[in-house]
Amino acid sequence: MGNVIFFDLRPESLSVCEIDRDKKTIVSTDSFPVPEGEILPPELNRTFDSRECYLGLPMSMLNFRILEMPFSDPKKIRELLPLELDGLIMNGASSVVFDARVIGGQEGGYRIFAAYVVKNTLRKVLDFLRRHGADPKFAFSPGLADLLSRSGEADFAERLLSPPALTDESLLRLALLEIAQPSFNFRRAEFAYTVDDAKQKKTLRTAAVLAGLVALVFLADMAVLAFSLRRDNSALREGLRNTYVRVFPDDRKIADEVYQMKAHLKELKEKETSFIGISPLQVMRNLAQVVKPGTLFTEVTAESSLITLKGECPSLGDAQKVEKDLEEYFTGVNIMDTKPSGQGRTQFTITAQGMK
Repeated sequence: MGNVIFFDLRPESLSVCEIDRDKKTIVSTDSFPVPEGEILPPELNRTFDSRECYLGLPMSMLNFRILEMPFSDPKKIRELLPLELDGLIMNGASSVVFDARVIGGQEGGYRIFAAYVVKNTLRKVLDFLRRHGADPKFAFSPGLADLLSRSGEADFAERLLSPPALTDESLLRLALLEIAQPSFNFRRAEFAYTVDDAKQKKTLRTAAVLAGLVALVFLADMAVLAFSLRRDNSALREGLRNTYVRVFPDDRKIADEVYQMKAHLKELKEKETSFIGISPLQVMRNLAQVVKPGTLFTEVTAESSLITLKGECPSLGDAQKVEKDLEEYFTGVNIMDTKPSGQGRTQFTITAQGMK
C-alpha cells in the first residue's frame, strides 16, 4: 500500500505526517506554526509531487447542526439538507460544504448530525496545498471521527462543546481509519476529488493516441532515411506531405513535415488533459431526453468529470423529477440548490459526476 501524507491542520499549527499504512506507524513529522489570526502557515519548505495525501481539519473550522428527518437514506438526506440548513446558515446553504450522518433513531424519525465548513475557507486550504503539489483525496476531521466513535457517554451535543484532546497514538489510529473510509468527507460537489478510474481510463486512451503519433513519427523518420539512401527522397517527401496534410489539414504552411509533426506531438503532450473529460455533445443529447414541458436548463457546465446543470421548473417536486430522470443517463446526480424565482417558479442547481 505504501506511504501516504497526512496534513493535520490545527488552530496553532499544520503538521505534515508521512504514514506507513502497512506498518501503521508515523515515518516522519514536520510541523509549521500558524500565526495568530490565520488558518494556515505562511509557507511550507517542501513540495509533494502529487503524492497520495489526505487532509485533517480541526473541529474549530467546522460548524454543526442536529436535525430530525423521517428517513435515514444518506442520498435523500444530502438532497434535502440544503433546504433544511438554508435558513440556519448566515449566507445560506450554498456557501458551505456539508456532510451528514444518522446518530440515532426514535419513533417516526431519525436524528441527523450535519457538519459543514465554509466554502471559501476550504478553498483557501486546498489551494494552499495544491501550490505545494498536494491534492488530498479526502478532507475529514479526526476530532469529529473520535467524537462519533464514542458511545455510552454524556449527551452528544454536550460533547461537541468540549471535545477531548487527541494523543499521537489516537490521532494515528483515527487517521488510518478515516483514510480507509471517512465518516465525514468534505471534498464534495465542486470540491470533489476528480482523479478516479474513469479519468485514468481516458488518460490511457489519450496515451494510446500519443503512442500512435510517436510510432507514426518514428516510421516517417525511418522511411525518410531509407529513401534517402536510395536517392528517392522526392517521392518520400510527397507521400509524407500527403500524410501530414491528412493528419493536420488546418496547417497550410508546410516547410518540414517531420519537424512540424514532432512539434504537434509535443503540443499534444502538453495539452494532454484536454483529451480527458466529458463529451459536451453527449451531455446535450442526454439532456434533450430529460427536458419536459415547463422545465428549462439555463446553464450547463461540464468540467473534467463534474457536470453542473442550472435551470428552472414549476415546483420543487418537478426539480426532483428532473433529478430522477437524469439518473438514467448520469452518475452521482444530486440537487445542490433550489430557490423560488420571481415568476413563481423554482430555480435549481443539479450536479452529476459523469455519464453512464
